[in-house]
Amino acid sequence: MARKIGSRYTAHQILGRGSAGTVWLGEGPDGPVAVKLLREDLASDQELVGRFVQERSALLGLEHPHVVSVRDLVVDGNDLALVMDLVRGTDLRTRLDRERRLAPEAAVAIVADVADALAAAHAAGVVHRDVKPENVLLDMQGRLGPGGSHPALLTDFGVAKLIDSPRRASTGRASAPTTRIIGTPDYLAPEIVEGLPPRAAVDIYALATVLYELLAGFTPFGGGHPGAVLRRHVTETVVPLPGIPDELWQLVVQCLAKAPASRLRASELSVRLRDLLPLLAGMPPLDVDEPDDADPDPEPSEEPAADPVRRRGVVPLVPGSATDSNRDTHTSMRVPGPDELAGGALGTARVPRPAGGHRPGSARHRAEAARKRRLALSAGAVALVAAVGLGTWLAVSGDEAPPPQDSKQSVPRVP
Repeated sequence: MARKIGSRYTAHQILGRGSAGTVWLGEGPDGPVAVKLLREDLASDQELVGRFVQERSALLGLEHPHVVSVRDLVVDGNDLALVMDLVRGTDLRTRLDRERRLAPEAAVAIVADVADALAAAHAAGVVHRDVKPENVLLDMQGRLGPGGSHPALLTDFGVAKLIDSPRRASTGRASAPTTRIIGTPDYLAPEIVEGLPPRAAVDIYALATVLYELLAGFTPFGGGHPGAVLRRHVTETVVPLPGIPDELWQLVVQCLAKAPASRLRASELSVRLRDLLPLLAGMPPLDVDEPDDADPDPEPSEEPAADPVRRRGVVPLVPGSATDSNRDTHTSMRVPGPDELAGGALGTARVPRPAGGHRPGSARHRAEAARKRRLALSAGAVALVAAVGLGTWLAVSGDEAPPPQDSKQSVPRVP
């Protein structure tokens, strides 16, 4: 059913739902558009509406071939909407769900496009703050790039910033700001988890996480409870993915550095990635399996563990995209304290494993090791019984069996 969005736009059908609102296929004075209608609870927040209007010039001024441009911002009664370019294609999450992982050349080409978009945004003073596959759109009508990749465009600029801010008390007096985390746990930079203000470097960390996910099929620190994921970002290190050139891996490691100043800038990352494309030409997707559940079980289980549920999410702005999902996104969470952040063992809980194997230290690995130990003990016991039986048979089959020995020495009695 069609509905009016302001005086200039008409929304015809829902394309998808995200954490911040609903995306509609719409029509405007200049043709088809995508209309992101923010949730009613957000639209009723007068402070947010004020920020929405304040951000108007920054959002409308961001123009780049790899950015989904915002054409208009609509504030009309209970409607709060962003009107954006309509991209004919799909989002990166949908492709990743379908293919599980991409060939390195295609993955690097897509991430280089997104790095170009971030470079333009950062130059304009805009930090995205929620870079993830759901917010990367693939233009299926665009010219194919390296590895058969479609042009990638980054969308949803400004949404995280609009939603994330200290609240004021209902009396109108400023209250103490609540320290919260806004974003998707798998892609959050360590400094956000520690409560520091987000700078451009948080987008680089998130984009490096996306690149890792495109190559491996899973994120380096994801899995389990969101609190555990946040802790891993701060305390754990990422281990190499088998099968990729060292030059590419070193680039990933640098952009996943815990210290923001150690990461590359978006413009540098784009150039370095494109320089690597000839080296990656023709490489097949990596042959690694997703790690077992990163939260270790207290006791090994004899039953094979169920496959972990793949947490998906989507904020589609294009026709044909999947609707609604359950991936935690724009999650408002309390910042963990120092004791909580230091609670996990240092190291890497998400060690990639060879296809068909188990991650060392995982519940499945421990269960398999325990089973092998039991088999070894059983085999040893059988061998021992066989050895004892063979010795007894040799003893009783000799010419003279030795006299039985008493446990005490016999002393001859003197008459």
